[in-house]
Amino acid sequence: MIVIQNVGTSSPARIRRQWVKRIQWGVLLGLMVLIYGSHAPLITLTKVEGQVPFNPSSCVVMIELAKLLISLVTLVLSGASSALRAPPPLVLVAPYAVPAILYALNNNLVVLMQAYMDPSSYQVLSNLKIASTALLYSVCLGKRLRPAQWLALGFLMGAGVCHSYSSLDLGDPERADTEKAPRLHITAWGLFLVLVYCCVSGLAAVYTERVLKSQKLPLSLQNLYLYVFGVAINGLASFSSVASEKSFLEGYSGAVWLIIAGQAANGLLMSVVLKHGSGITRLFVISCSMLVNALLSWATLGLQLSPFFLVPVSMVGLAAYLYYI
Repeated sequence: MIVIQNVGTSSPARIRRQWVKRIQWGVLLGLMVLIYGSHAPLITLTKVEGQVPFNPSSCVVMIELAKLLISLVTLVLSGASSALRAPPPLVLVAPYAVPAILYALNNNLVVLMQAYMDPSSYQVLSNLKIASTALLYSVCLGKRLRPAQWLALGFLMGAGVCHSYSSLDLGDPERADTEKAPRLHITAWGLFLVLVYCCVSGLAAVYTERVLKSQKLPLSLQNLYLYVFGVAINGLASFSSVASEKSFLEGYSGAVWLIIAGQAANGLLMSVVLKHGSGITRLFVISCSMLVNALLSWATLGLQLSPFFLVPVSMVGLAAYLYYI
């Protein structure tokens, strides 16, 4: 009798590859959480007398241009630049215009909303995109979620609510008025913008995931198509804006360039998640970044946190456990 050893799931090489893949995903997601959570505090740090000193539209154009250039370099280095020698069919490229339009709208909304709320309120309320994305993910992509997974997403929403409560100072109003620390605040116009932002964000994520997975093309080439439209659309929006009194690069500082670099990296990493993972993973990144945002706001802006802050931290951890078990 010939006995063949089982080299399947217990193979050391296979186990090693699995651990390497897990570590790579862990580093990627951790970096995204850090970048995503630091975005609003960085914008706040750039403000001069309560106003953003740079042209928000130009900042979005620079982010899209950076992603385009990185995608082009990646395509060339991967040896797939032959795809650029002939014009691609219009039917192949046209679908990438839709997410470019949606992302262009959302990128401008992110900056615009900062004038109507504080960074933590933005980060908390933007978690409404969990509901919009999950519903669109289930309906448009036909992905059926288990009851435990819906419960996990509910915990993510609850974590946002608890975080909002933990950030409120319910102590002495007179003492609060004399403190210089940032307070939670949001206007009716800010709430409307948040709702629009969450709906558009969910639609953009679901549509982009569908396009990236439906076409068997290198991710760098798909990113190139996406960001060509991104640069064109945002460029037109920027140069056609007659209301702005700032020149294209006016008010740019080290923090602004850091925002551009971070958001460009985050956009490229998000395309990896949507191509090889799912839009639900994106929701967990958003929720974890909410906690990072609060910690950074506490460290850099003096935002006050209460012990109740540990509740949303625990809820996010429980949600991750329920969803991925």
